[in-house]
Amino acid sequence: MKRISTEPRNNWQASVEKLGFGFHSSNVPYWDESAYYSFMMEEILQIENATACLWDLCLQAVQYVIDKNLYSRFQIPQNFTAYIENSWNENHASIYGRFDLCYNNGQIKLLEFNADTPTSLYEAAIVQWFWIMDFNDKKDQFNSIHEKLIAYWKYVHVYLYPGNLYFGCVKNSLEDLTNTEYLRDCAMQAGISTKLVYVDDIGWDEKCSVFRDVQDLPMKNLFKLYPWEWMVSDEFGEKILQDKNRMLFIEPAWKMILSNKALLPLLWELFPHHPLLLPAYCKPDKLSEYVKKPLLSREGANIEIISNNRLVCRTDGLYGEGQFIYQEFFQLPEFDGNYPVIGSWVIGGEPAGIGIRESNTLITDNLSRFIPHII
Repeated sequence: MKRISTEPRNNWQASVEKLGFGFHSSNVPYWDESAYYSFMMEEILQIENATACLWDLCLQAVQYVIDKNLYSRFQIPQNFTAYIENSWNENHASIYGRFDLCYNNGQIKLLEFNADTPTSLYEAAIVQWFWIMDFNDKKDQFNSIHEKLIAYWKYVHVYLYPGNLYFGCVKNSLEDLTNTEYLRDCAMQAGISTKLVYVDDIGWDEKCSVFRDVQDLPMKNLFKLYPWEWMVSDEFGEKILQDKNRMLFIEPAWKMILSNKALLPLLWELFPHHPLLLPAYCKPDKLSEYVKKPLLSREGANIEIISNNRLVCRTDGLYGEGQFIYQEFFQLPEFDGNYPVIGSWVIGGEPAGIGIRESNTLITDNLSRFIPHII
């Protein structure tokens, strides 16, 4: 794995905007093609195999939580446990997820799993692919995300209720809208009838006990780029349990278990000393160097890195209250002050490709940059 500096394309901004990638820059660049990461095929195969293995470990963890009734460790409301178990026992489909991996000195370690509402999908599937076609179309990437998405939507299609598959996200987030519309486009290519809806606009029909869209049509299928932990605590959360249509959600409710960082101590408990896992606990007393993480933080918020009782690095955010987990610190590789995290995508249960986010600190936060890669 190498980081190689290169010249950005002339007028690259217009090139990516032509693809519908409108959030490539803010006050700091997000898309950065002044460098790329180069991998040997052996390294890619190692990442691919690790991704498949981690997905299998996670599925075993879901079954264990259900069997042992461990929902309280995940701060999952008791009234939703039966709902989660139904979604699991009925095999409600999971479209995607993103493992954040550290790859250093030939070792791969799981940092966390973005299992419910992962973003950076469009950048990984489309934007970096068009970059490599311009950069050197004889090179390749670990990137079958687009093809696997369309293929899996075709598989899911037969399990949907008749009617539209709605695609929902919050208003006023171009990043969320772009990722949602990309997934919707893949579903349409798979032959699914779709409709965009903002989560803010979904209504509840008290008389009929069903959810309705802005045209007052009943909703039965919903892909939502909106976290389950927000849904269950929102004002309408209880209505999910009362819905007579039993709306099919993607991602499914059982992903509440995997999208929570309480998963990390559980995995270490179930598979101690597994080479892909880092020691993780609910208390820090067994660790001298560790990363303190809130159960449900996003974009690197409220993270602390501690070494020998000394604060090395920390971030602020909105998740400082509540429970934390403590994961052994594993050094990210450094390339001239740049620290990359590999986001390895699983689509329909299969490894599908990677996207790399890079920061100037050991914590990958909302100021990270997306860097393309080649094999």
